Amino acid sequence: MSPVQHAPGTFCWAELSTTDAAGAKKFYTELMGWQTHDDDIPGGGTYTMIIHQEGNVGALYDMPEEMRSQNVPPNWLLYVTVEDAEATAQKAAELGGTVIKDAFDVFDIGSMAVLQDPTGATFAIWQPKKHTGTDHVDGKPGTVCWCELASNDAAVATEFYSQLFGWQPTEKEMGEIGKYTIFMNGEANAAGMLQMTDEWGDIPSHWMAYFAVDDCDARADQAGELGGKVCVPPTDIPDIGRFSVVNDPQGAVFSIIKLG
Repeated sequence: MSPVQHAPGTFCWAELSTTDAAGAKKFYTELMGWQTHDDDIPGGGTYTMIIHQEGNVGALYDMPEEMRSQNVPPNWLLYVTVEDAEATAQKAAELGGTVIKDAFDVFDIGSMAVLQDPTGATFAIWQPKKHTGTDHVDGKPGTVCWCELASNDAAVATEFYSQLFGWQPTEKEMGEIGKYTIFMNGEANAAGMLQMTDEWGDIPSHWMAYFAVDDCDARADQAGELGGKVCVPPTDIPDIGRFSVVNDPQGAVFSIIKLG
């Protein structure tokens, strides 16, 4: 499969940081039908590529002790393609964001930085070299089909991402959800955003990965049987599909969706 070129401002990679890589591999391979391939990290550790139909979906790795000592929970980190990681990180800071990890080279495959927007949501940026990101952009079952920001201040988040990536926001009414923002990257959908309400409690702003599945109800049931936890039961989104929010056995949160 030829590497897919992702335009700047496009989500290109999903990466799971977990406290039990072996357990996570068992859970996701059974739930999503993925295969995995382990690569040794120079200096120690293992980086596991997640493969679906011969193409890369994302990756997972065992959380290093430094992150564990900071009580960082298991999480899916989403990456956005950029032309210059260092310049984008600097711009994010100027716009009120926080640089969690300064831009650095990942061997000869690319450069990255980890950032936090002004409302507290964490994401990463990726300047590709040898590795461009996921090989799947068709939204078929087993792949990342949507990235969504739940923000405690949608107005601030809109201003930040519009200036950082050049995304153009459009709003639409989504029934009980209320106003939903679609970020456009040129003529393509980049991501979605919703305003968190008091009902969310103390959950911080966050980015969510949506994985396409063939049957939302069956996969949600299976996730529970495999040791995960269904946080939001299968629910219809008019004209979009049927989704559910799931915690994996280690606690990382993700969504599954059967697109209509």
